Amino acid sequence: MPFSTLHPTLNERAVTGLLRTRCTVESPSSPHIVIDGKSYLSFCSNDYLGLANHPQLISAMQQGAQQWGVGSGASHLVSGHTVAHQQMEIALAKFVGKPAALFFSSGYLANLGVVQALVGRGDTVFADKLNHASLNDAMLLSRAAIKRYRHNDVAHLALLLQQSAGTGRKLIVTDAVFSMDGDIAPLPELVGLCEQNDAWLLIDDAHGFGVLGKQGRGSVAHYFLNNPRIIYMATLGKAAGVSGAFVAAEQVVIDTLLQAARTYIYTTASPPALASTLIASLGLIEQDDWRRAQLQKLIAQLRAGLQSLPWKLLPSDTPIQPLVVGENNVVLKLSDALRGQGIWIPAIRPPTVPPGTARLRISLSAAHSDCDVARLITTLHELAR
Repeated sequence: MPFSTLHPTLNERAVTGLLRTRCTVESPSSPHIVIDGKSYLSFCSNDYLGLANHPQLISAMQQGAQQWGVGSGASHLVSGHTVAHQQMEIALAKFVGKPAALFFSSGYLANLGVVQALVGRGDTVFADKLNHASLNDAMLLSRAAIKRYRHNDVAHLALLLQQSAGTGRKLIVTDAVFSMDGDIAPLPELVGLCEQNDAWLLIDDAHGFGVLGKQGRGSVAHYFLNNPRIIYMATLGKAAGVSGAFVAAEQVVIDTLLQAARTYIYTTASPPALASTLIASLGLIEQDDWRRAQLQKLIAQLRAGLQSLPWKLLPSDTPIQPLVVGENNVVLKLSDALRGQGIWIPAIRPPTVPPGTARLRISLSAAHSDCDVARLITTLHELAR
């Protein structure tokens, strides 16, 4: 049986501390979750603003389902594109200051769709080496030439662009906030290189939307950028607390995606009730500045409290706070020890992060309290001793 060829690979992953497992959560998204009947203080959710279980969004979802049902019934281009979807796309485009937006079922699908629609053979994609897997897969599937530059190294990118002068379309792709390191891309410098080299810039702002910039308008707003070369993608299942993703750009780009983005064209539209809920979420993101203020307060508290640990806390001003432990089995033991103390932070290991940099990816939420963070700090120091 060919199944026998699978066992050695799984066994090897188990021995090297790389075997992935799932937990089954028995409670709604919150800093305090229940797994296997036991309560844990969780620091691993991307629900940065604490909106995933917000009463107003629950009510918006219920009302949306009452009005639209629970499914769309078809792809957007057949009959699945509703008034709710249209209103949401208009609201999203306005929120991030772009002429138009297109809603996708997930950020992964959005990145796959955009890159493959805009570049192909004869074109070149320039990518940060620490980009998200979806951007990596997208550029591979596009069949464009690929040039990878050192992480956030503008000089290296400039050299690669110079060496590729005169070769088809050029697309620079980058995370805005890097999901495993928590640092922010040098977006103003990247825009400058786009101007100099007649390139586009695709920004994946999955972890910046709702958190950074005035009223949570994202990493582009954080840098006060407004450039037609920017193609902006953000997911809506993290700070927005719901599900899906959107791409915002010049109208001609959105029109092109509508014609050529296969992950949009050939996917059943998400439920209209989600769109109704996301409109309500945008209102909370825009109005509730206290959530971002709380996040910044907790980030400062955590960073001050973890400086003297034997493990390296990477520099980050975002809710993603990576504590690099090193070896896979060591970080697994630390994660298990935290679990024994009622704190849930799964170990992040290769290939998600480079070999030798296994870590705890501590993720903060505005729904955390000062006491929650203090408990984590105290527990980590106790385990370090």
